Amino acid sequence: MRKQLVGAFAALVAAMLALAACGGGDETTEALTKSEFIAQGDEICASGDKELEAEAEELAEEQNIDPQNPTAEEREELVLDVFVPALQKQADGLSGLGAPAGEEEQVEAIVAALEKAIGEIEEEPELAFSTSGSPLEEASELATEFGFENCGS
Repeated sequence: MRKQLVGAFAALVAAMLALAACGGGDETTEALTKSEFIAQGDEICASGDKELEAEAEELAEEQNIDPQNPTAEEREELVLDVFVPALQKQADGLSGLGAPAGEEEQVEAIVAALEKAIGEIEEEPELAFSTSGSPLEEASELATEFGFENCGS
């Protein structure tokens, strides 16, 4: 049962992560170059993805959720209790990295798009599972255009 649980929730979380933008990390006092910013952001995204998967698995085990057939209520709980806080942590962390000189507008646009998506998903949690027209598409596109490889992909 554990392997089924892990597999099903990993797929569910992976679908959400594929739409998520980048973020996470500690504030720095010196300005990063764009390449340093991207490297740190991508590192944060990779570790954030692992953390999100672990939290989703833990929630599924604690709540005895059937990974093959979660109810709408269980999906909503996953989104509101695990996914939204993870996205907010990413948005906060990306802001905390401090935008590279000359890249402030692009970074602000990524964070603003992510914050907007978070609000929309909080209002309608099923949007987190959308493969088309997801609120996260804009943030994801902006992150990818900026140069992130792990974030937004």
